[in-house]
Amino acid sequence: MRTVLLGAPGSGKGTQGVFLSKKFNIPQISTGDLLRAAVTAGSELGKQAKSAMDAGALVSDEIVIGLIRERLTNDDAQNGYILDGFPRNIAQAEALDQMLADLGQPLQGVVLLDVPFAELMQRLTGRRTCKDCGAIFNVHLSPPKQQGVCDNCGGELFQRQDDNEATIENRLKVYEEQTAPLVGFYQQQNKLHTIKGTGDIDAITDAVGAIFDDI
Repeated sequence: MRTVLLGAPGSGKGTQGVFLSKKFNIPQISTGDLLRAAVTAGSELGKQAKSAMDAGALVSDEIVIGLIRERLTNDDAQNGYILDGFPRNIAQAEALDQMLADLGQPLQGVVLLDVPFAELMQRLTGRRTCKDCGAIFNVHLSPPKQQGVCDNCGGELFQRQDDNEATIENRLKVYEEQTAPLVGFYQQQNKLHTIKGTGDIDAITDAVGAIFDDI
């Protein structure tokens, strides 16, 4: 299965990507992870990416596409892959399509995790992280037994700076402006499958897995 996971921040793409990667034995490919690995390895693309990041600029689509191309040549990606976090806009989607066509590995389907705005806000603004063990709780949806205290290790829970309401509203606005148009883009290709991203996590995984099985 060669697929892209689409969804707003807080929709659960990362969580579902991990589950589905294990279930289908295909890699979950995060562009953020690829960039960090390339910079650490000091590859040619990594050096170009580091140069852009050091200058405070966005890493170009050309570099990201190059990293994805390299990653898809690995043995573990020959039976499929899950792209998480890319593409983020129409231009990137078109570049990705061209690159995959060159490799003879076009996308077979795109899965959208659809979550209402109000729940996205709850998920993101309610998130609290343990300073000691990194465990994540949500004051609205999965609160700790004791307010401000980690259930696992007793560490202090804190709210990340980028989890405040103003920052999150901006992230969701950027998503609506740049990434949401991908829904229509993939609908026109008859590749889009929309899954309700609310409720039981296992049920969501099963619903996405059923799509994987059918394609």
